[in-house]
Amino acid sequence: MNTAYLLIGGNLGNRFLYLNDAKKLIEEQCGQITQQSSIYETAAWGITEQPNFLNQVLVLQTSLTPEILLTTLLSIEEKMGRVRTVKLGPRTIDIDKTENLTIPHPALTQRKFALIPLNEVAASILHPVKKKSIYQLLIDCKDVLDVQKISPDA
Repeated sequence: MNTAYLLIGGNLGNRFLYLNDAKKLIEEQCGQITQQSSIYETAAWGITEQPNFLNQVLVLQTSLTPEILLTTLLSIEEKMGRVRTVKLGPRTIDIDKTENLTIPHPALTQRKFALIPLNEVAASILHPVKKKSIYQLLIDCKDVLDVQKISPDA
């Protein structure tokens, strides 16, 4: 069994509904969600003139390889209406990934909206490249984006 840490989020439509629907599909198709962070509302990162996002980290136990997991997650995004037109633009759902699979996400250490919920469920996990805990990466992060907890785990 593999452990995967997924950041899910979206800023269009009924954001809570999309998060819940994504979690159901992830459990049906990918494995068991064993932990989830609180839900956080965050200002948009990159292209800032768009609605705020809801974000949440999921801890997933899966038998899928990273490549098959990524393909399955992209299929879930598509089923939920995700259309990739503008990089960093508005979206119904986003299950963080890169064009070519890179683990962990190369920009993780620069994004409080990812580090804050990840710290909630995996503070002591070491980043395999930076060799620092998620907690330390969060302390070191220079991102000033507003990230607010809006609900306990849902």
